[in-house]
Amino acid sequence: MRTTVGIIGGGPSGLLLARLLHRNGIDSVVLESRDRAYVEQRQRAGILEQATVDALRTAGAADRLDAEGIPHDGIELRHDGRATRIDFPGLTGGRRVWVYAQTEVVKDLVALQLADGGPLRFEAEVTAVEGADTDRPRVHYTHEGRTRILDCDYVVGCDGYHGVTRHAVPEHLRRTHERTYPYSWLGILADAPPVYDELIYAHSERGFALASMRSPAVSRLYLQVPNGTDPADWPDERIWDELDARLSLRAEPGWRLTRGPVTQKAVLPMRSSVTEPMRHGRVFLAGDAAHIVPPTGAKGLNLAAADVVVLARAFAHHHATGSTELLDAYSDTCLRRVWRAEHFSYFMTTTLHTDPAQESFDTRLQLSQLDRIAGSRHAAAELAENYTGLPLDL
Repeated sequence: MRTTVGIIGGGPSGLLLARLLHRNGIDSVVLESRDRAYVEQRQRAGILEQATVDALRTAGAADRLDAEGIPHDGIELRHDGRATRIDFPGLTGGRRVWVYAQTEVVKDLVALQLADGGPLRFEAEVTAVEGADTDRPRVHYTHEGRTRILDCDYVVGCDGYHGVTRHAVPEHLRRTHERTYPYSWLGILADAPPVYDELIYAHSERGFALASMRSPAVSRLYLQVPNGTDPADWPDERIWDELDARLSLRAEPGWRLTRGPVTQKAVLPMRSSVTEPMRHGRVFLAGDAAHIVPPTGAKGLNLAAADVVVLARAFAHHHATGSTELLDAYSDTCLRRVWRAEHFSYFMTTTLHTDPAQESFDTRLQLSQLDRIAGSRHAAAELAENYTGLPLDL
């Protein structure tokens, strides 16, 4: 089998790239190691930046998003018993974000790909990518019990940090920068209406908490917990009590979340990672294959979408003109934005979480920074601009 662009990974970035290529007349094949049910059910991010929504609209994949997604014009920061709202449109010239779960994005893109896109093969396990330095890289994979080969003009790895494609970049040329954080998130989904119509990020001496949502009837909530925490050690009542304690305000004594059945519970580790370069020969890395961010800044899915938008433009330019200029610039173009998003995610994480080794000096610095955001339009605008998404071409 042969194609112009072989895409490894059928998550949101791989599927969005395939859709954008299809609309530019460029053929592709998507290989996904998991089955369709797994891909459409795995819980991940739920906040979409303005540019991600724009990309989904361009791809013709935003009908349900526009009908069911929940637009948000801000977030609320809570610290020291006080609340500050960050007005996104007022601080950014009109940009906002949307709550629309990654599972729904994937369902929409899968349906479109199967309806009129190129081949999408589930349960296709890629075992190797070879020939990155040649004009005909090859993807070796197994599907339906048979070993197969996909010949490509280009290969794009959207298969995550533990995928095969990262290793197509020779070890002596590949450098990975990483940071592991000394805490995790305990995340839950609950059949309970959201506490507030926008997200609440809370700094507390007890640890960080986040109140989010998936729909008007389903809440998504997170607590900072020690690394290695077993979700079984957190019964539902303990979770709700701790959320109440961390999210409470001095002005609202006795305030409580609306409680409901907890339908999912998991512990999420927190780390940052960037692999450079994001291209070697005719093999490109996108999304988690190239970078990982802690979830505090809501950047993971959005960074992946930005990567493939830049890459789709480069392929379209090459298809129309024969020039490889934009393809050659892909890694540098993406990495400028990646490092800014990494910095913002690091800033949000270290400002809002309590390090187990933290001293009073560190806490006072955090509170001072949060006071600065609450009292300075410039500081609030910096947060709003980063949260809603920086330009694709920095």
